[in-house]
Amino acid sequence: MQPAMMMFSSKYWARRGFSLDSALPEERPAAGSLTLNRSSSGKNEEKKGNKGNGKGESASEGGKTAVVFSLKNEVGGLVKALRLFQEKHVSMVHIESRKSKRRNSEVEIFVDCDCSKKEFNELIQLLKFQTNIVSLNPPENIWTDEEGKAVYLDCVPWFPRKISELDKCSQRVLMYGSELDADHPGFKDNVYRQRRKYFVDVAMSYKYGQPIPRVEYTAEEVKTWGVVFRELSKLYPTHACREYLKNFPLLSKYCGYREDNVPQLEDVSIFLKGKIHIWFINRYGFMKTLFSGLAYRVFHCTQYIRHGSDPLYTPEPDTCHELLGHVPLLADPKFAQFSQEIGLASLGASDEDVQKLATCYFFTIEFGLCKQEGQLRAYGAGLLSSIGELKHALSDKANVKTFDPKTTCLQECLITTFQEVYFVSESFEEAKEKMRDFAKSINRPFSVYFNPYTQSIEILKDTRSIENVVQDLRSDLNT
Repeated sequence: MQPAMMMFSSKYWARRGFSLDSALPEERPAAGSLTLNRSSSGKNEEKKGNKGNGKGESASEGGKTAVVFSLKNEVGGLVKALRLFQEKHVSMVHIESRKSKRRNSEVEIFVDCDCSKKEFNELIQLLKFQTNIVSLNPPENIWTDEEGKAVYLDCVPWFPRKISELDKCSQRVLMYGSELDADHPGFKDNVYRQRRKYFVDVAMSYKYGQPIPRVEYTAEEVKTWGVVFRELSKLYPTHACREYLKNFPLLSKYCGYREDNVPQLEDVSIFLKGKIHIWFINRYGFMKTLFSGLAYRVFHCTQYIRHGSDPLYTPEPDTCHELLGHVPLLADPKFAQFSQEIGLASLGASDEDVQKLATCYFFTIEFGLCKQEGQLRAYGAGLLSSIGELKHALSDKANVKTFDPKTTCLQECLITTFQEVYFVSESFEEAKEKMRDFAKSINRPFSVYFNPYTQSIEILKDTRSIENVVQDLRSDLNT
């Protein structure tokens, strides 16, 4: 799971460390190094032969395969290379060229072909004398789309392909945790500023797979938490959705939710992981970092607490927001799946599409309303952690419209004031289905699937990859 995805061109989300920045890690894997191989130890172990290693001795048994080679941009060079395909009776299904990224004087040729393993290996041996082999059989970052045009994955915005790569997403994170604006309640409090710096340092040193460090909160911090906890608890019975009310007592029982105790994120993470296979990591992040985590059922979160001078106000999300706003709903399987699908839809999407997804996230996961038993109820974390706006959103003064991603994504997100409009859904399931339909409009040359056994993202780029997923799902149903 991920932290609250509330980041836009406002100070609020900037303070959280959120920024719409497509440049996650600037480094991209070399051609052919982005693989779709499943883990050798997972349930869905790949039973096919080894992938090509650039030497030509591991082509598939037969059928469709591909090769990418580079040659000097000179007259007759391509003709000589293609003549080898004819000599070895290799049928070329599709051919495409592009300028080489390695040498300006060369071009790269992508050939999708149909042949036997023997014919392919013989072809490669001959090609090596006339060209530079870039990748083979088939390079998982290159394929042909429905129109037969080559699609290069390295032209798609980078995203983590396995859960351990979430750490890479944080390499260029802007940390605002210890840098407070002049209007922040704790700006002139040097003790508070040093405390915030401590939490930033802890988050920066955290790596995926490690237990979340336990925090010994100060008496002042516990007091601040207690005020927020007590006042919000008075509103929940009449303002929060039923899923929230169902899970809140469980958090009190298993995670230490009470007025005189700030729950530890590690305890909450263990609880969620055991309940719905979602867990926390202690880190801030860019918008795309946060969405990437959601795709893996990972929720980025903070550990610091708002300034004690004004417990009912915070200019940025703090642990009160995470624990009281997000966690009770993330313990609900349908809501958790809704959050994950927004994350999956963002993988490989353009900045423009990610911005639209973020706005939909803002007006659902953060400030969403639903109808239950004829009454409006809040499920957005921003509402459930804000006493004033929670009251306002369910009052006659609020402007409430039906949630429709196509129009919601155009709505302005307000930070320093209450929202001008709130969006209501009949249920999480309805909101999820609407987001699924909306995700189809995102311009990317593939779909994605989260493999829970290998904790990796599989790219669905053709019929074969889809059939593999369907077969896995059928196997799950039969066991």
